Amino acid sequence: MGSDVAIGIDLGGTKLAAGVVDDGGRVSLLERGPVGGRSYDAILDLISDTVTRLGDRAAAHGQDVVAVGVATAAFLDADRDIVRHAPNLAWRERPFRADLRHRLGLPVIVENDADAAAWGEYAHGAGRGERCLVLATVGTGLGGGIVVSGALFRGGSGLGAEFGHLGIVPGGRPCRCGARGCLEQYASGTALASAARAAARAESARDSRLLRRAGGDPERIDGPLVVALARDGDPAARGAVEEVGGWLGRGLAQVAAVVDPSLVLVGGGLAEVGDLLLAPTRAAFETSLSLRTVRPASPVRAAALGNLAGVVGAAALARAAGPDATSAVRDLAGAAHAGSDDRRRTCA
Repeated sequence: MGSDVAIGIDLGGTKLAAGVVDDGGRVSLLERGPVGGRSYDAILDLISDTVTRLGDRAAAHGQDVVAVGVATAAFLDADRDIVRHAPNLAWRERPFRADLRHRLGLPVIVENDADAAAWGEYAHGAGRGERCLVLATVGTGLGGGIVVSGALFRGGSGLGAEFGHLGIVPGGRPCRCGARGCLEQYASGTALASAARAAARAESARDSRLLRRAGGDPERIDGPLVVALARDGDPAARGAVEEVGGWLGRGLAQVAAVVDPSLVLVGGGLAEVGDLLLAPTRAAFETSLSLRTVRPASPVRAAALGNLAGVVGAAALARAAGPDATSAVRDLAGAAHAGSDDRRRTCA
C-alpha cells in the first residue's frame, strides 16, 4: 500500500525550496530553484510545475500527495487567504491560497515563513511538544513564531509574533516598516554586517582582516564574510556577532514578559554560528528578564531543522488541515498533537 505525504514549499524572494514530507517530518525528493524577478503568475506556474513534478516522483515511490503547504516571507490575513504584503516579491493584496488551489487541485495552506518554521520545530524538531515555544529566525531580517498549548499563535489580524518589529530603541535606526528602533535593525544579518563595518572602520587597514577580505572597502563586508571570520576567531567579527546576540537576547526577554515561554529556539541562517551567537543571546536574555526573582529563565537553544524548517512546517500544517484546508484555520495547529478544548481558545 502507498503512503500519504504532503509537499512543503518555502518561497523566498530569490529562491524556492520544495520537498515531499512524510508524517514523521522526514523530507525526500527535495528540489531548489531560483525565483528571480518572476511575476505573480509566473511564480504560481513555477509552484504548480514543481508540485506536479514532485507528485509524479512521489507516485513512483508509492506515495500519494494529499496536500500542499507554502511558507513565505509575507504579511498574511488572519485566515491565511490573502497576502497583504510580500516585500521581497512586491506583492500586495493577492488571493494567493485560492489562486494556488485553483492551479493545483489539492488542499492548500499558506503560512508566514517564520510561523511555519515554528510549527515545524514544534511538530518535528527541537521544540517537540513544548507547552509554550518561541522561535526567532535570524536571517537577513528577524522573524518570529509562537506555539502555545499546541496551537500556532497568529494574533487577531494575522500579524502576531513579528519580533523584528518590536520597538527596542526609542528613536533608533530607521526600519523599512516606517518606524524607528525596531529589533530587526539590531539583531539580524543586516545588522551584523552594519556592526562589522563599523568595527572595521575603527581599525587600521593593516590590522583589519575584515577590511582586507573585503578588498579595503567596508561596504563590501556582508553577513557571510563576518560569519566566516567569526568562526576563524577574528576579534572584530566575533564582537559583531556578540553585539547582535546581545540585542537578540534583550528583545527575546520582552517576548518572554508577554508569553512566558517554556523554550526559546533560535534558527535562521545566522544561527549556524552556534554558541558564538547563542552564548551572548542567553546572557542578555537572562539579565533582561522581568520578574527574575520568580520567573525561571527559559532555555535558549538552537533550532534543529535548519533551512528545512519552513518546508517541514508548511507540510505539517497542510497535513493537519486535512482535506478541507479552506476552512477552520484556527484548528490547523491542534491536529498534529491531540489535546484539550483549551487549545481552541487561543488566538491561533
